[in-house]
Amino acid sequence: MGGAARLSAPRALVLWAALGAAAHIGPAPDPEDWWSYKDNLQGNFVPGPPFWGLVNAAWSLCAVGKRQSPVDVELKRVLYDPFLPPLRLSTGGEKLRGTLYNTGRHVSFLPAPRPVVNVSGGPLLYSHRLSELRLLFGARDGAGSEHQINHQGFSAEVQLIHFNQELYGNLSAASKGPNGLAILSLFVNVAGSSNPFLSRLLNRDTITRISYKNDAYFLQDLSLELLFPESFGFITYQGSLSTPPCSETVTWILIDRALNITSLQMHSLRLLSQNPPSQIFQSLSGNGRPLQPLAHRALRGNRDPRHPERRCRGPNYRLHVDGAPHGR
Repeated sequence: MGGAARLSAPRALVLWAALGAAAHIGPAPDPEDWWSYKDNLQGNFVPGPPFWGLVNAAWSLCAVGKRQSPVDVELKRVLYDPFLPPLRLSTGGEKLRGTLYNTGRHVSFLPAPRPVVNVSGGPLLYSHRLSELRLLFGARDGAGSEHQINHQGFSAEVQLIHFNQELYGNLSAASKGPNGLAILSLFVNVAGSSNPFLSRLLNRDTITRISYKNDAYFLQDLSLELLFPESFGFITYQGSLSTPPCSETVTWILIDRALNITSLQMHSLRLLSQNPPSQIFQSLSGNGRPLQPLAHRALRGNRDPRHPERRCRGPNYRLHVDGAPHGR
């Protein structure tokens, strides 16, 4: 069978029984969209993370891949790379607009076609175009991020998903090829203050517009640079999409300085349902893939671990916006 995933006997029994039951309940599920973060939704089996690589041959990397994400980053394993340039963000000098969307799995912001938002620099050799902003969060504080730092999770994780626009025409094509995707992750804690960009997304008038699956709300006049800390370091590694098909074509960039949102904003997120209003409420919280083995992959960072007391100072530790020489 070569690279085929091996299926344990208990898991096989569960899978085959579930597939048999699904065949007798209503229309067949869309094989490209038949997955979840939990194995049981509304009393019906939907493949959770342990089954992703087993129910669809196109998702086999979810089971057998060796460069999977997310991972637990142990800072002692991070290699200092003094040649990593700063990250650069280009919006053409325009404000961002797009649609905030409850996908039933995530809170997702899909930018409008214009302005084009690009990120470059850091470990990236190509310019990457923003395709989606995704927000994942937990049912309790400190346990909502997919990635962890030194075995410690965060209350939420913001993922900016980009595709390589120099080599590929869209996200789908880029996810199938080398050097295809770049995902910037920013961690979120619950505190007394809130990041200004996230405040626009999470204010009561906005977040209540996407209470149920497939709800959407258009936003405009957003300044994406306000999402980033004033100064920060980053850690990068080669990994995968953390959703099916788990393609191993992602350069992950983890910002090492966490953002804040308020407890009220987090509570509002946890009131979002992953179901439509006609079905029982099930919180959108807790939707994230379990940690994957880092194995022998390298972790690189732009901060020297030999001097952890040194603060991030200077242009290398700022987001450079639209080519400004000294960041924001």
